[in-house]
Amino acid sequence: MRKSLHLLLPLFLFPWASTGWGGDEEPLHIYLLIGQSNMAGRAAIEAEDEAVPDRVYLFTDEGNWEPATNPLNRYSSVRKRLDMQRLGPGYTFARTLAGHNPDARIGLVVNAQGGTPIERWARGTELYDEAVRRVRAAAKDGEIKGVVWHQGEGNSRDPEYLRKLTAMIEALRADLDRPDLPFVAGQVEGDRPVNLQIAKIADALPGTAWASSEGLGTFDGTHFDSAAQREFGRRYAAAMIRLHEESGTDDSP
Repeated sequence: MRKSLHLLLPLFLFPWASTGWGGDEEPLHIYLLIGQSNMAGRAAIEAEDEAVPDRVYLFTDEGNWEPATNPLNRYSSVRKRLDMQRLGPGYTFARTLAGHNPDARIGLVVNAQGGTPIERWARGTELYDEAVRRVRAAAKDGEIKGVVWHQGEGNSRDPEYLRKLTAMIEALRADLDRPDLPFVAGQVEGDRPVNLQIAKIADALPGTAWASSEGLGTFDGTHFDSAAQREFGRRYAAAMIRLHEESGTDDSP
């Protein structure tokens, strides 16, 4: 069984962390986070990223929920080595959503793998099938509210990227029986051609949006640094909230 790197918390504080989600709890608002290394997280986990967020939970490899501490991709069924999993955008994404709706409990299913082109996320591939399997299993405790996607470094000059992305979104919506499932895609670093395609997603499919990478720094020219990942998470959340508001499904007070 994969072990996490995060600080182990006393089970009496979170008794459902080992036994499953309590039946008397409010249903979770569940989000699937998938993509390649920037979603898995390669940035340093700094002191401000170690706090245990209020009302934000992570789906484990045993089908339970625990406080969503970093690294969030540690339970991915397709990830690379555990020591490669660091800070991604999911932490501030979820905290922003929880702050937007003080009554909501946010559940994250994070199933990214670094170094993967979009072809490996097409319907019928291992990465796609595992993402669907895990979020379906998580949905027993709530409702799937959206998908957050960060990938494109592996297809940075692919002229067919938008077509491949829309095909994947349509497949996810069909397989999860959610034809209107909100979907947010994030741009990669810099001015790579794929960013122009990602920026067209909202025109290509309803119920989709994109998060800009403008002004966000990296530590190696490809992987976003810690400050950038925190800001990216907030941008993803703002786009997701906007989709919910536009569709009339926003249930914040």
